[in-house]
Amino acid sequence: MSSHLWAQNLPDSFVQYQRGRRIYEVECMIPDIAGISRGKAMPAAKFAVATKMFLPSSVFYQTITGNYADLDITDQWTEVDVVLKADMSTACAAPWADEVTLQVIHDVEDKHGNPLPIAPRNVLRRVLRLYEMRGWRPVIAPELEFYLTQPNSNPNDPIEPPIGRTGRKGIGRQSYSITAVDEYGNVIDDIYEFAEAQGLELASVIQEGGAGQLEINLTHGDPLRLADEVFLFKRSIREAALRNGCFATFMAKPMKNEPGSAMHIHQSVVDIATGRNIFSHADGSETDEFHHFVGGCQKHFWAATALFAPYVNSFKRFSGDDSAPTNIEWAADNRTTGLRIPVSAPESRRVENRVVGMDCNPYLAIAGSLASGYLGMINFEKAREPASGEGYGRGLSLPRSLSAALQKLSEDEAFRDVIGEDFCLLYEGIKHAELDEFQSEISPWERQHLLMAV
Repeated sequence: MSSHLWAQNLPDSFVQYQRGRRIYEVECMIPDIAGISRGKAMPAAKFAVATKMFLPSSVFYQTITGNYADLDITDQWTEVDVVLKADMSTACAAPWADEVTLQVIHDVEDKHGNPLPIAPRNVLRRVLRLYEMRGWRPVIAPELEFYLTQPNSNPNDPIEPPIGRTGRKGIGRQSYSITAVDEYGNVIDDIYEFAEAQGLELASVIQEGGAGQLEINLTHGDPLRLADEVFLFKRSIREAALRNGCFATFMAKPMKNEPGSAMHIHQSVVDIATGRNIFSHADGSETDEFHHFVGGCQKHFWAATALFAPYVNSFKRFSGDDSAPTNIEWAADNRTTGLRIPVSAPESRRVENRVVGMDCNPYLAIAGSLASGYLGMINFEKAREPASGEGYGRGLSLPRSLSAALQKLSEDEAFRDVIGEDFCLLYEGIKHAELDEFQSEISPWERQHLLMAV
């Protein structure tokens, strides 16, 4: 890769951050199945002359614990190489590094130049290509909920809220409190600083309902770009927290008596030729495509929940009383339904998916959500009548466990075809391996209540 192709054409945000300093290191990253950053770091001079970079295919075979799942893949343990291809449009600073460091998200191909179908970024691209073939362009906006916590070095200890600037432990049920946000002002200032250095755009920061729980809203745009931003933001937020002596966690349910953390996804679809939002007629009324999109979500979210809620802990968020809907009903301006239609002008009509947990891989969750809506539109799925009143504990319920969600995924052939069968087989194998690992653990609850009582 010649110097001219990258060093002289970096984004303005990085150039302003660099301020003429020498680039010390380049981090070549890919998101794995869990959404964790994998890859290689190398001196900038080495990156400049690298023709190809390789990783073993086994980076996609790991469970969240780091163990390797035994999958039904021919010659799995030969660990053939896959090729990393730099997407320089994603180049940005790693502003927490001691030296000037460049991050670059890479695509993953086989040795013949074909996109690797199991790579999460390629799974999302596959769905977006289907939209493009129909003359459609989806637009999304994610909302990221997370907790700041005290450092937790012993996994057997419960997670504790952080100590704020007042010296007091954070308290919950302070939604939208500006004072509560100010408690963690230093962390938020660093998040802003890191975002600016990386060219990432925040729409707003708010205090959520949990103790030390915050929400960052991102500006709407292209789904792949927004998935990349979520991927980068999660790392940035963790680094900002560590700089200030606390942890940031994206677990769906980190604390027993506090609300869970979601990644709500606002979705609309634009006609590529006209730029018109296809969810609204010229007179402002709802189109058939809008209703079919909702109908597709209602039909295929059963399978997609395996992507929206990827861990055992994910389903603890669906308690029914903590603002996490367990249904696939829809309604206008109703936060108790899995599909909410926010108040908006007709040209901004959108469907908010409130089911997704913040522990998701953003590429896979966005792909699953858009795939469901796509199938609804091409198959003319009929949406049920909108829900009225509070939806908690009512309507058609989502799967209530990871094993149940995986069963639904195995049964939905249309959804699997859109997402990709190779990916689905790999994903199921990894998730079943994680379930087996979890089943072998003895929890504090078991020790407390069973040790001396049974």
